Amino acid sequence: MKIGVVGAGLMGAEIALVFALAGHDVLLNDRDQASLDRALARLRGVLEKGVGRGLYTADQVEPALARIRPALDLKAFADRELVTEAVFEALDIKAPVLQSLAAITAPACIIASNTSTIPISTLAAHVPPERRGKFLGTHYFSPVSRMKLVEVIPGFDTHEATVTQVLQIMQEIGKTPIRVKDVAGFAVNRMLHVFMIEAVKLVEEGVATPEDLDTACRLGLGHPIGPFALMDAVTSSLCVQAQEIMQEAYGERFRPPALLKQRVRAGYVGGKGKPGWYKLPGK
Repeated sequence: MKIGVVGAGLMGAEIALVFALAGHDVLLNDRDQASLDRALARLRGVLEKGVGRGLYTADQVEPALARIRPALDLKAFADRELVTEAVFEALDIKAPVLQSLAAITAPACIIASNTSTIPISTLAAHVPPERRGKFLGTHYFSPVSRMKLVEVIPGFDTHEATVTQVLQIMQEIGKTPIRVKDVAGFAVNRMLHVFMIEAVKLVEEGVATPEDLDTACRLGLGHPIGPFALMDAVTSSLCVQAQEIMQEAYGERFRPPALLKQRVRAGYVGGKGKPGWYKLPGK
C-alpha cells in the first residue's frame, strides 16, 4: 500500500517505520526538513539498536529506511491509500491537518487519527461528510516499533468495511488490534490514567516513593514499567493534558493530582533531556 504519516515526532516516525518494515511505501510529513532529518536519524538508531537486541536483522535496516521518504508538502499525499495523522494532541492542531488531508487525498483513501484521547467523531466534524465513512482512529502505543497493541476506533459514520479493512491491515503489519467504542480516552487510557492518578496520590500522601511504587508495579503486578517511569517516558505534561480531556468528559475521577500539575509547571515533565520523577544521570 501507499502509506502517508503526518507528524514525524516520536509516535508518527515509528508508525511510518512499522509500515516500512512490512514492505509498504511510506511518505512522512512534518513542518520542516530539520524535523524530518531528526526523525529519520532516530529511526536508524531504533533499527540499529533493534539489531543488537535481536529484534531485526542487519539486512532489514537500509531497505526499511529507503521505503520512508520525507515530504514537506502534503500535496504529495494525493496518491496515498492510507494516511495516519499523528500531530500534537490538540483539536486546534489536528483539525486543519484533517481538513487538508480530506481535500488532497483521493475519496478511496482511508484517513486515520492516532489521537489518544479525543473522540473520533469530534475529529470527524472537521472532515467532509462524504469522507467520514473512511475516517477512524488507530491509536498506537509507545514505542510503536515494539508495542503490539492498536486500538481501532470507528466514529459515528465510519463504514463497517473500513473498520474490517483496517483491522486486517494492522494484523498484516504485525500489530494486535482491538476494536473500541468511540469515547473520550477510549479504553486503555481510561484504565491507565486512573492508575497513574492513584499512584501520584500515594506519593502526595507519603505512602511510598515513586521509585518504590515503580518497583512494586514491576515485581508485584508484573508490569514491564512502573507508572512514574512511564510518565517520564511519555512526559507528565501529556499526561495532564489527557487527564484534563477525560475530566471534562467523566468528572472528578480524572482530575489531575495537584502534585502532578505542580511538577509540570516547574518543568519536571520528563522526556528527552528533561528531568521528571527521576533525575537525569549526573544531575
